[in-house]
Amino acid sequence: MSTTPDSAVRAYLDDHREAFLDDLAEWLRIPSVSADPERAADVRRSAEWLAAKLAETGFSTTEIWETEGLPAVFAEWPSGDPSAPIVLVYGHHDVQPAAREDGWHTDPFEPQTVDGKLYARGAADDKGQVFFHTLGVRAHLAATGRTAPAVNLKLLIEGEEESGSPHFPALIEKHADRLACDAVIVSDTGMWSRDTPTVCTGMRGLTDCQIDLYGPDQDIHSGSFGGAVPNPATEAARLAAALHDTDRRVAVPGFYDGVIELTDRERELFAELPFDEERWLRTAHSHATLGEAGSTTLERIWARPTAEVNGIGGGYQGPGGKTIVPATAQLKLSFRLVAGQDTAAVQQSVRDWVADRLPAGIRHEITFWGATRPCLTPLDHPALRSVVRAMGRAFETKIRFTREGGSGPAADLQDVLGVPVLFLGISVPSDGWHAPNEKVELDLLMKGVETAAHLWGDLADTWRTA
Repeated sequence: MSTTPDSAVRAYLDDHREAFLDDLAEWLRIPSVSADPERAADVRRSAEWLAAKLAETGFSTTEIWETEGLPAVFAEWPSGDPSAPIVLVYGHHDVQPAAREDGWHTDPFEPQTVDGKLYARGAADDKGQVFFHTLGVRAHLAATGRTAPAVNLKLLIEGEEESGSPHFPALIEKHADRLACDAVIVSDTGMWSRDTPTVCTGMRGLTDCQIDLYGPDQDIHSGSFGGAVPNPATEAARLAAALHDTDRRVAVPGFYDGVIELTDRERELFAELPFDEERWLRTAHSHATLGEAGSTTLERIWARPTAEVNGIGGGYQGPGGKTIVPATAQLKLSFRLVAGQDTAAVQQSVRDWVADRLPAGIRHEITFWGATRPCLTPLDHPALRSVVRAMGRAFETKIRFTREGGSGPAADLQDVLGVPVLFLGISVPSDGWHAPNEKVELDLLMKGVETAAHLWGDLADTWRTA
């Protein structure tokens, strides 16, 4: 496999660490908040800064890719070897909103280093984890004596991820030929903990909706008419109550069609993690676990599909009583999906289920807000093995496996490009993504750099063997 000397990589990192962190701090000072229209110019400035820095790093192609919203950055550095694999790194340069009054100890866009931790909005999510690839590829070259990476390296750094990636599918479909690759590396993820480095092997998909229910043409007297006409608020409650069976499985017919079940090996790998359920409950601000029978807590949040009531309302909500049958009610639902499920099929199953359960006299409308597909990397995939080996060399310990319970745009890359998606991240839960005082731990950030330095050679060697 890769012969990149560990000592040579570490020596290079020691020599260039300070300049790397200075550059990262400069980028973090740009408040690239995609959700705030007034920050659109800053998001563009962030893209331009990154494109210039990637060109300085050595990427022969750096481009700003426009969307109907905010810009992305594309970069490419050919290997010069026609047999070398093509690898695309994905991340994002936009950040969540942040203000001092939210509870930050310092200005969120003025980076501060305290006790080996760099505090700033975007330090971990995702500028820090994007930027470690710049030093990683330079260390790879310096340690091997190469003038170009061992793989054909491409980067796609999005500008709207924190706003739901509304234009991302169209962007990658438009540029599918330029993005063609053998594997995608997503550096917008994290690890179990600093003492238990892990690789994520999958993310759940998501589809969510609002169900609007209409009964009487107006609110009516519950004494004169109640009990004799259908009540939309009652029917909203009945739908919510019927969403799960007694085993807490989703009761929508067809919901589980195609689900790829966990293997015994995957269950064993989950069980190896040092999971403290009481501590997890405190993090969840909850008082007991509850979910699908037959699955552990980690299996429920990583590898099982779910349905949640996100909101329910209708009728009078003011002080005191108001004896009415309300004219309308609403129900908001979300469904997390796992590998094998088809989002369009799930949406149709929900539509059919709602229509079958509502009585005559209740009209309804269902609005879905799009969908994010699930993605899963097989444990025996050679590219995953390369990521694990590279991380193992950097962290000098066994690398374990997780999945991600949330959802993101990685599945769009998998579906449009038709290649496996791998996850490489060094962030830990205490980094506080989206929260006040977001930070990245600098020693872990440098482990990310070191992993990237080893990864490209390992991938090139493994691909030829595979």
